[in-house]
Amino acid sequence: MRRSELTEFAVEEEGFKLKIRRGTNGLPVVSSSRGSASPFPFAVEPVVAAPVSIAPAVAPVAPPANPLVAVVPAEDEPGITYIKSPMVGTFYRSPSPESKPFVEPGAKVAENTVVCIIEAMKIMNEIQAETKGIIVETLVESGQAVEYGQRLFKIRQG
Repeated sequence: MRRSELTEFAVEEEGFKLKIRRGTNGLPVVSSSRGSASPFPFAVEPVVAAPVSIAPAVAPVAPPANPLVAVVPAEDEPGITYIKSPMVGTFYRSPSPESKPFVEPGAKVAENTVVCIIEAMKIMNEIQAETKGIIVETLVESGQAVEYGQRLFKIRQG
């Protein structure tokens, strides 16, 4: 009550009435439906937690220059890049369950080639390759939940 500067609070429900007000000494005074009032025999003090410093487990990653798709070169394989998920959602390889996948391993892609759909908040978002190359591997199963920045496809530049 002190923190929010309330001086009185009352609630009534099915014949039960409760009223709490701040007394002159700062302690709460409770009144029930019978009308009796008595101060609490103790002071209610707020509990304050000690500040805790939480260091990140990994260095923060800067957002990609193109917010739609991040294509990141592989550090251990020359000529290989990855198409990463630009959002959290559900990954789909094809436009519908009975359709064939947008791309298969071995397929050539250009920057504007649609490679998958990610459903986020009931919206189907077409994801483009944003790079030229050949699909080496699909890293996610259709219907699987994906996170922001998760690798979706492995691509050989070319």
